[in-house]
Amino acid sequence: MKARAIEVHVEELVLEGFSAADRLRVGASLERELGRLVREGGLPAALTGGGDRAVVDAGTFTHAPGATPAAAGAGVARAVYRGLGRTR
Repeated sequence: MKARAIEVHVEELVLEGFSAADRLRVGASLERELGRLVREGGLPAALTGGGDRAVVDAGTFTHAPGATPAAAGAGVARAVYRGLGRTR
């Protein structure tokens, strides 16, 4: 099977309790974890037809007090991946 390119654009991500300096670490972790989830779990059925999704409602997630930026990014990625599987 030929690999397909997938582009994800995050316009806004609001995380309370992290400094602006953590944004790159959160983003890098989000990217790594979302890539892993897609590689291991495949694309959700809602996307296998190649349809664009203008908006993905990733809902919310919670993290432990003092969570690292990497843990927060991974949590966001899991929420986004779940959101990709939801149909409108």
